[in-house]
Amino acid sequence: MAQTRHAADGQAGYPYLQGASPGVGGQGDGPPAARPAGPSPDSFTVVATGDVLPHEPVTRQAALDGHGVLDYRAILAPIKPVISGADLAICHLEPPLGPAHGPFSGYPTFSVPPQIVPALADTGFDTCSTASNHSLDQGAAGIARTLDDLDAAGIKHTGTARSPQEAARPNILDVHGIKVAQLSFAFGFNGRRLPAGESWLANQISVPRILAAAHRARRLGAQVVIVSLHWGTEYKHPATAQQISLAQQLLASKDIDLLIGHHVHVVQPFARATNGKWVAYGLGNLVAAQHGEDQNEGLIARFTFAKVKRRWKVSRAEFIPTYIDQGPPLRVLDVPAELAEPGLDPARRAFLQGVQDRTSKVVYSRRALPTLAG
Repeated sequence: MAQTRHAADGQAGYPYLQGASPGVGGQGDGPPAARPAGPSPDSFTVVATGDVLPHEPVTRQAALDGHGVLDYRAILAPIKPVISGADLAICHLEPPLGPAHGPFSGYPTFSVPPQIVPALADTGFDTCSTASNHSLDQGAAGIARTLDDLDAAGIKHTGTARSPQEAARPNILDVHGIKVAQLSFAFGFNGRRLPAGESWLANQISVPRILAAAHRARRLGAQVVIVSLHWGTEYKHPATAQQISLAQQLLASKDIDLLIGHHVHVVQPFARATNGKWVAYGLGNLVAAQHGEDQNEGLIARFTFAKVKRRWKVSRAEFIPTYIDQGPPLRVLDVPAELAEPGLDPARRAFLQGVQDRTSKVVYSRRALPTLAG
């Protein structure tokens, strides 16, 4: 699928960290505690967020928060109640991770601090999609480092792989006894080609390939299949004709229940297929430092699944606007929660209300009616 404007991931490297040994902040807490086990519920919730893209200003804030070591937890702390409160929380880790002590780099060839991963675990994320246009930025070594670090933090992953066997094994999670699969595919890799004989390194979008992977996940026991897609045209709020066509084809499959989109760095609409299935075309940025006010705006999508005639279906779709306050200090805000704070400065209230209004207008632009949560 032809896409445009990859430079939106921009922000060049991390000059103040080159050759440095920043240490690892936030790892002492380990992965998040397992959610309580029990009988399978009548419903469960899934949250998904936008691109995790820790540009240099984000990392500079992490160094300040960690007093010399990189600790991203405070940056994400405002959204932790929503993320950790879900039954399943999904993130999108766009760039590959570098070695613990660097060197790190930004656009066009990312290698970002792995210290972001313990913070994602602490926030409550259970699984991350890793197929993106930057998957091959550091080659097979970068993919292996990224997945090794996610494993160490207790975060599942899908979209890239360290072996053909891993690539063939669907990412199926146990959510209170319900088997939920997450799959991940990207439109391409910024002109880089998968090495000959190693097409399994990263998943590239094609309808037959996605349908086959979803069917395989079902055969292996998945009761719900969620597909994360790195697609669309950067900086553009409307869904493209390609996105709409692909969504229609995928949601027509009995094997796929929900589509979650990334890559464009701005919020895109929610839509609903004629069979009632949902697509969130683009969730914007979760954490990044880019130029353009709407690139600070994002979404937490929340879907409640309920069992209907022996199949799990989305019974409620919601969205929570987020905002990357570039600070100082840089923080990812839960906008409705901020607006609910008593004594909020009137100018601040007006600004955040504007963020929520703009985000809502885009979300509703394809006439689907998810609920604004708060």
